[in-house]
Amino acid sequence: MVLRPGGRDVRAAPGEAYDFVTAVATGDMPPCRESLVDRTVAMIDVDLVRRDLAQLVSIPSTGGSEGESLVQRWCAATLTGIGLDVDLWPLDLDALRADPDHPGEEVERTEAWGCVGTSGEGRPALILNGHVDVVPPGDTEAWTGGDPWHLRETDGRWYGRGVADMKGGVVAIIAAARAVSGLHLRRPFAVHTVIGEEDGGLGTFATLRRGHTGDACVIAEPTDHAIVAANGGSLTFRLEIPGVSTHGSMRSSGVSAVEVFIAVHAALRELEARRNDSPPAPFGPLPWPISVGIVHGGDWASTVPDRLVVEGRHGVMPGESFAEAEAAFEAAVAGADHPFLREQPAVVTWPGGRFAAGALSPDHPFVAEVADAVGTSAPMVGAPYGSDLRLYAGAGVPTVQYGPGDVRGAHALDENVAVDDVVECAEVYTRLILARCT
Repeated sequence: MVLRPGGRDVRAAPGEAYDFVTAVATGDMPPCRESLVDRTVAMIDVDLVRRDLAQLVSIPSTGGSEGESLVQRWCAATLTGIGLDVDLWPLDLDALRADPDHPGEEVERTEAWGCVGTSGEGRPALILNGHVDVVPPGDTEAWTGGDPWHLRETDGRWYGRGVADMKGGVVAIIAAARAVSGLHLRRPFAVHTVIGEEDGGLGTFATLRRGHTGDACVIAEPTDHAIVAANGGSLTFRLEIPGVSTHGSMRSSGVSAVEVFIAVHAALRELEARRNDSPPAPFGPLPWPISVGIVHGGDWASTVPDRLVVEGRHGVMPGESFAEAEAAFEAAVAGADHPFLREQPAVVTWPGGRFAAGALSPDHPFVAEVADAVGTSAPMVGAPYGSDLRLYAGAGVPTVQYGPGDVRGAHALDENVAVDDVVECAEVYTRLILARCT
């Protein structure tokens, strides 16, 4: 891909809109619609994309931090600057948490903001969604360059926390909105920037509750050139594993919670294998995994630990209720092969985010529209992770994911995305806006 500087339609003076309908009537128009699309796509400016991404990455918008609020103010100012009508509002956290459909949270928040930009009045023909919260960077000294909050460019790739998941997608959305800003659109589009996606989906949930909706939605999650129309779901579990403490030299007279957990973990691996035995299309292997992310236990090196606390994620299958997924997990834990568990069963609780599975039929017309905008033979895949897709789907909005980067690099040390991928996705979003809104 050739990275090109921005341009603008010579028919429109600065600050004026190019009216495609009027141009048709007067004859002052490109020779065909394809020419208009090409000219508009050519307005994407990689230097502005780089600037936007550098500014976004510099805001450490981890879940629950002040950065979550700062980044939404940045989005509101940027969307206003390119001519969108912006709704920036403080989330009523108490009311959202009292809602029976609250999607859950895994971090503490005392403040949160919603941000929606629209290109005009009426129901948007298209929503472009991007979350602006990121996960913690881990050991910052282990990052190449030493600063995950500074955008670094090397060999055609951008590095920094969130560049793939998913600030690269957000700046691609902004680039597309900027590219069409000089055009008269028959119908509006909307940009939804949201917080809280990483720990449940609070931002999109609040945005929909406020009444911001549309005819279809693309979420700019990293999809590695594929179109994702189906997601597995997930639940966050917490296990309290019992044991009996004693001096380490007399370990046989105690019960190590670590050894009890080994038996529980084996039972969970068996459960995972059964649940992923024959996944349906378009999912690949292991679409609803069970993963342990946190283990805490013990308080002295020469003491047998009497308690282990384990947290992780449990994949939810399409069509499976949260209650059914929880019951399957709890039954596996209860059946783990360790005699001590018959005396002192492990305690299972379900804190944090609750991601239902979501899907759009591959035969839905919107899938074909996105494929046309991509312009190549993009594979259709199912994603094993939860996302905000299921919230839009639950609100009756046909939704797919298509965005720059590879989810395997999300949350990783030296997170990165190809510059070309970000620009390509900006082009796809531009073509999709023109297809649905002109």
